[in-house]
Order: sequence, then structure tokens, then C-alpha cells
Amino acid sequence: MKNLFRIGLSTIGRLSPWLAGRLAFELWRRPLMRGKVRESEQAIHAAARVEIVDGVVTYAWGDGQRPVLLVHGWRSRASRYAGFVQRLLDLGYSPVSYDAPGHGDSAGPIVSILGHQRIMRDLEDRHGPFDGVIAHSLGVPFALYAVREGIAARRLVMISGVAEFGYLADTFCRELGLGPTINRTLRRSIERKYFDGDDRIWTRFSVSTGKAELLVIHNDEDDVVDPGQAPILLRAYGPHAHFLPTTGLGHRRIMIDPEVITETVAFLQDSDDPSDVAERLDLGA
Repeated sequence: MKNLFRIGLSTIGRLSPWLAGRLAFELWRRPLMRGKVRESEQAIHAAARVEIVDGVVTYAWGDGQRPVLLVHGWRSRASRYAGFVQRLLDLGYSPVSYDAPGHGDSAGPIVSILGHQRIMRDLEDRHGPFDGVIAHSLGVPFALYAVREGIAARRLVMISGVAEFGYLADTFCRELGLGPTINRTLRRSIERKYFDGDDRIWTRFSVSTGKAELLVIHNDEDDVVDPGQAPILLRAYGPHAHFLPTTGLGHRRIMIDPEVITETVAFLQDSDDPSDVAERLDLGA
């Protein structure tokens, strides 16, 4: 399928870069598939308290004490956090999550990072403030922006995350073999369709300095989000940032890895002394 898109857009691009850019935007903004609940996730998924708010399906587990927000990525869904949910429940936390518009059981179309911010703010109003936020992949810039804009969270865990907003356009074009002209047209379409023509979004929605304690987890064999995004997250949070490198897990299996789940929850439990985390992970702040 990807090869067909690559050939088609490249051919159109030679005739009309503008049209190819517009078509690239239509493809860029569509998940094309919805994640389904896996057999291993069924029990946790069925145990959630489900609410539908403005078409968004939200999930909550536990007694409401010590809430933790879980934010999934592209073509994913809340049930991918099943392993995290069980461990959090065992330790007295109350996980909260949602299927993004156009994903999982939520109706479409998809919404921008600002739409995700509103959803997270609504969840905070009902369940927060949060003890922590855990995000994966595209959920990382969404979650970090929401925190920067006021969502309260004591600790953050960002897994396989995108740090630079422009990475979303650049990687899409690179994978489809689209040149700089189509890339520029795609970017202009994103600016106009979602952000009223604001060309500052590429810095506005990229990671910036943060003060919450942050654990970054990435895998050296991630074939979806370049591991080079992890150092950018770490630099932005400076002394508040901690790094857990993993190997051999790729982009998706990292979400079911027992060590990743254990270290994530342990980080949420740690004291506010960063040296405790640095010593345990043997990574330094």
C-alpha cells in the first residue's frame, strides 16, 4: 500500500506539486485503519467505566484516587495500555484514558493537537489533578503540550515519543519519497486546515522547557519514531529528565514489555528527589 501511495504521489508531484501536496495532506491526516481490542486486552477493556463525551469514548478504572492519564498514539487506542492499567490498579492508582477521535471506538474525524488538549482538560476536570501522565508515540507531543498549557501532573513518562512537531511532516514525506516542494505544500495545508494559517505551529507544538519530572523511554530498534527524538526531549527538560534506553523491542512491543511497565510505574511512585530515580536507573539526571 505504501509503495502505491509513493508511486502515485511522486507521479502527480512531477505534474503538479501543489496537487500532490494537497493529496499528501489528505493521506497524512487519515489513520486509514482503527486499532481493535486485542484478546490480551479484553479483560481490562471490559472492566473500564466508559463514558462518551462529545463523541469521544473515555475510560476510567479504579476508585478515583491518584489518577494517571494515559495517552495513546496514531492508529492506536486506550486498550494498548492494558498492562500498565493492571499494574497501576494493583498499586492503588486510577488510570484514565480515551480513544482519540477517529481512533478506537471514538467517532471521527481526527482532531488537532488543540483538540487533544481540550479532551485532556475535560478529563482533568472530571478526574484530576493527575499523579502522572503516560504517553506513547504521537501521544507524547499532545500530552506535553497539554501539560505546558496547564494540565496538572506530578510526573511524566513519555514512551517512543515525537519531540519535534515538524518531524510528523518530514518523516511522512521521507517515507513516501516526496521532495521539499511537496513537503512545503503539505505543511501549508496543515497550517491552513487545522491552525488558521499559523506558520508558528512547528515550534509552538514542539517540546519546550518543562519542570515536571520526566522519564523518557525509547528503543534502539524503533522503526516508527527515530530514537534521535529522545535526546531532544531530554535536553528540553534538563535536570528534570531521566532516560531509560531499551533494545530489541521496536515501537509497539515496548508497550507490553514487563520491564518498561515496571520502570514506568516505579517512576510514578518515586519521591520528588531526582537522585533517587537517577540512582535506581543508573542513568544520571
